[in-house]
Amino acid sequence: MPVVSRFFGIIITIHHNEHAPPHFHATYGDQGASIAIRDFRLIAGHLHPRALAFVVEWAALHQGELLVNWELAVSGRLPLPIAPLD
Repeated sequence: MPVVSRFFGIIITIHHNEHAPPHFHATYGDQGASIAIRDFRLIAGHLHPRALAFVVEWAALHQGELLVNWELAVSGRLPLPIAPLD
């Protein structure tokens, strides 16, 4: 699974051959979640509330890039790196 960003111990990935709706995966320690790109809702899994807040803040800043990466991934290409949250 290609890593597109890392920040504050959070790893963001977008998998190949994914199912709709467009989403990405966030892992923090032993916790993991799938987050919708269009409305940033939690699709599946669990993240500590503070980690989830960082992920949503980051996703809001990079929504366009996430959608481009989604299209790349579902077409079998590698997603591009996205800047971390500072």
